[in-house]
Amino acid sequence: MRRSRRDPLARIPRAVLVPAAVAFLLLVGPLVALLVKAPWGRLPTLLAGDVVLPALGLSLGTAAASTGCCVLVGVPLAVVLASADGWPSPLRRLVRALVTTPLVLPPVVGGVALLLLLGRVGILGAPVFQAFGLQLPYTTAAVVVAQTFVGLPFLVLGVEGALRGVDRRYAVAATTLGAGPWTRFLRVTLPLAAPGVAAGAVLAFARAIGEFGATVTFAGSLPGVTQTLPIAAYLALNTDPDAAIAISVLLMVVALGVLAALRDRWLRGLAR
Repeated sequence: MRRSRRDPLARIPRAVLVPAAVAFLLLVGPLVALLVKAPWGRLPTLLAGDVVLPALGLSLGTAAASTGCCVLVGVPLAVVLASADGWPSPLRRLVRALVTTPLVLPPVVGGVALLLLLGRVGILGAPVFQAFGLQLPYTTAAVVVAQTFVGLPFLVLGVEGALRGVDRRYAVAATTLGAGPWTRFLRVTLPLAAPGVAAGAVLAFARAIGEFGATVTFAGSLPGVTQTLPIAAYLALNTDPDAAIAISVLLMVVALGVLAALRDRWLRGLAR
């Protein structure tokens, strides 16, 4: 017993340690290689270059806009899903599967689907183009739409988990005091679920910053218009590998910042 207390690995079969170490190295090794090979001396110059700086500004602006869109429409959707316990089980499972599909859908497929819905010949895009001559693909707005599409499930899942963890006794007490559904939601439920909303928003922002496939398919890679950081990194591999590495380091720092801010809050919310 003393050994198991002193040695955390005492109760783990030794046979799993080798594959566990391989998995750890597979996850951490590429990140270490990126840091080792990074041109640290030229990093400020590369990040302030004519390609990286506009892509950085575009990525931050579109990611912020898409996160706002996710919060605006995702919180109501999470409220509906959190209150869906009374729905027929097949319907509830179907709706949840559809909402979470972008999490497992290949991003390029998501971009193609967006084109078929909102493109010039899309189901919704064609009538708008014919009536007003407006098209969404290959514009900055298209970047925001693509990022919202891939980031929305993260916010919905985080907020739904937080809503399910809210103590319903507070809402009952507010009802007995005369609060209506809207007042009860704004004054009681939403403040209690605020950490889940914040965690979901941070995850949606991080996903938007790193989005590549759906963006390049639906919005293209026009410099200063739709060329975000991941797209700039991919294109720079052929012309300036150091710039690609610098962008990758920047994106990794953003990802680590998100993990440091979240810690395990989102996972706790999903486990509720």
